[in-house]
Amino acid sequence: MHNNLVIVESPAKAKTIEKFLGEGYTVTSSMGHVRDLEKKDFGIDIEKNYLPKYVVTPDKKKIVSELKKMAKDAQVVWLASDEDREGEAIAWHLMEVLKLKPEHTKRIVFHEITKDAITNAIQNPRSIDQHLVNAQQARRVLDRIVGFEVSPVLWKKVKPSLSAGRVQSVAVRLIVEREREIRDFTSESAFRVIATFLVPDDKGNVTELKAELSKRFETRDEAAAFLEKCKTAEFSVSDVAKKPGKRSPAQPFTTSTLQQEASRKLGFSVSQTMSVAQRLYESGKITYMRTDSVNLSSLAINTSKKKIEELHGENYVKIRKFKTKSKGAQEAHEAIRPTYMDQETVDGTSQEQRLYELIWKRTIASQMADAIMERTTVTIDVSTASEKFIASGEVIVFDGFLRVYIESTDDEGQSNGNGQSIIPPLHAKDVLSMEKTIATERFSQRPARYTEASLVKRLEELGIGRPSTYAPTITTVQNRNYVVKEDRPGVEREYQVLELKGGKIKEQTKTEITGAEKSKLFPTDIGMVVTDFLVDNFSEIMDYNFTADVEKEFDDIADGKLVWNEMIDKFYKPFHEKVDDALENAERSKGERVLGVDPKTGKQVSVKIGRFGPLAQLGEASEEGGEKPQFSSLRSGQHIETITLEEALELFKLPRELGDFEGKKVSVSIGRFGPYVRHDNKFVSLGKEDDPYSVGLERAVELIEIKREKDKNAVVKVFSEDAELQILNGRWGPYIKYKKKNFKIPKSTKAEELSFEDCMKIVSAAPATKSTRSRKK
Repeated sequence: MHNNLVIVESPAKAKTIEKFLGEGYTVTSSMGHVRDLEKKDFGIDIEKNYLPKYVVTPDKKKIVSELKKMAKDAQVVWLASDEDREGEAIAWHLMEVLKLKPEHTKRIVFHEITKDAITNAIQNPRSIDQHLVNAQQARRVLDRIVGFEVSPVLWKKVKPSLSAGRVQSVAVRLIVEREREIRDFTSESAFRVIATFLVPDDKGNVTELKAELSKRFETRDEAAAFLEKCKTAEFSVSDVAKKPGKRSPAQPFTTSTLQQEASRKLGFSVSQTMSVAQRLYESGKITYMRTDSVNLSSLAINTSKKKIEELHGENYVKIRKFKTKSKGAQEAHEAIRPTYMDQETVDGTSQEQRLYELIWKRTIASQMADAIMERTTVTIDVSTASEKFIASGEVIVFDGFLRVYIESTDDEGQSNGNGQSIIPPLHAKDVLSMEKTIATERFSQRPARYTEASLVKRLEELGIGRPSTYAPTITTVQNRNYVVKEDRPGVEREYQVLELKGGKIKEQTKTEITGAEKSKLFPTDIGMVVTDFLVDNFSEIMDYNFTADVEKEFDDIADGKLVWNEMIDKFYKPFHEKVDDALENAERSKGERVLGVDPKTGKQVSVKIGRFGPLAQLGEASEEGGEKPQFSSLRSGQHIETITLEEALELFKLPRELGDFEGKKVSVSIGRFGPYVRHDNKFVSLGKEDDPYSVGLERAVELIEIKREKDKNAVVKVFSEDAELQILNGRWGPYIKYKKKNFKIPKSTKAEELSFEDCMKIVSAAPATKSTRSRKK
């Protein structure tokens, strides 16, 4: 019999905790023995303040039974799940499922897995905080209400298998609205003028000084006229201003700032960052990674101070105590930081090491001295014009925290600043020699598309979601195909350059690539159609303020200021009426857009959402059973809102007949799974480099023969006893195929030596596969 049973969520966390506890403690994990509510469990009695239970999955019943036995044998059960609301709810559900007695059960929390933290937690146990449980349950119930009630409306009115969500739908709306801002944006050009002056430095060496004109010219003629004035102008310094400045380090990481910075600096996705951070936390290397707090403990500050003094000296230390500004910050009481500040690096995977280093540098930098700058601004007069040139420079007098860490921004690399680090020694009334002046046509920039990092930042600014919701929200909208993350090539654009040098003006037309995107979030056609439908019919749940206000109400429930079922009741009744109204009266939405008429046939051409995605339609369905319309899937890069009539008509040039091969026709078309070649009633996919509108017979035959060779090599063995039985080579090795079903071959078995009887034994011994039809909505 063991005296103390400690239950945590994961085996990794259990393993780390176990090494800090002495004899008399047994540490185990629940290993996800419970799962989220399913629709069949959604029998909520709001009036009775009913808290819905998690469901014990069939495959976890054995684990639950073992936990019950262990808990029965223990004198004290310690529930050590994470310290946020979700962790509190897990502790409550464990108590319910395992039927633990309150007098033998203690709740402990810690935000770092260290001996001191765990010992302190055990010395200061508490009971389960029902307010936190209620807040978490209220979130789950409200999210299930929205998902379970709105999704069926989408199935009926837009397309089957769609889903809606309180946070995910609002996140998609942000991306959709930004995309439309970009499409409606009209770029305007102006000429930016930069002059290069030759100035002697302290040692008499000539150095270049670049200065930008204080005005931009709207037209090429205005820019050319100014350069004409500069031909005979004298350039003199009218003012030299020097001002001290400083830069302060960023606050320690919260969940959202870690996600943003890991995206910018390391190229991690939001979900990847959280996965790696979870491993670092569970192995005891960093503090809890779901937090809104920027606070650091006294221990962390003191150990940081010692490390800074050791590495850089006392003058690099500046102790700061940061305070969390956001109301209702999550229950974790500290920022994300290394557990042991004296450890600059840790063992682990490359990803773990890189993320740890980022966290360590950010934390150390937060306790370092400001960087001291000297900013110099030089104003240069033009004798023949009223405009002035401005040169600016910045010198680091003391690097401070910059020695360790510089925070990144989302718009890095987009600035065209001409600032330079060092300004040569200049004084008022100094006359300058102009080497050249260049006027370059520049274009106004459209709004930036969201990256995962900038979307997290925007959600946080609007108060939508909490640290635990950012990663799953962004993953969900991509998995649902409402949003895609991808790179897109830019387009070539011409721009004008006028250069004054040696008293002569030279004009050039140059080209540049504009609009290239890397790892940006784009809404899909179905994402835009669903968003429009939800905004039209469920404006309340799609309102940014509503979603943020709900988060505040969850905070009030956690603080004991609001009763959770009253909050749900207030929302549910009017919301349910809207659902019924939408089911009854809302118009079906396919995002249909009529493009015009085909000049050859006189038939209407339109685009809309079809069963398998966006498509173009030629002709209209007739109730009298006349000629059926033609359909063609939109190509990659084409969208319902932007495709033109001419582009849509091109789609109906498929299928194309390419010629004959082996006496049978070869054609090319586009299907549900992409472009393909058809020959002898067999289908061969085109390569990524092949265009179905231009691919020729020779290339099609090449693809057919490659496929034949591949299929030939795929067959390991066939059997005369039954033509339906085959041994084939697959992606993960050989397998048996029989009557359209696949069966694993034991690893120690040589596939080519299997007899017919051997194969049939494997087929007979295989467990029956479960039908998935009942789970489909």
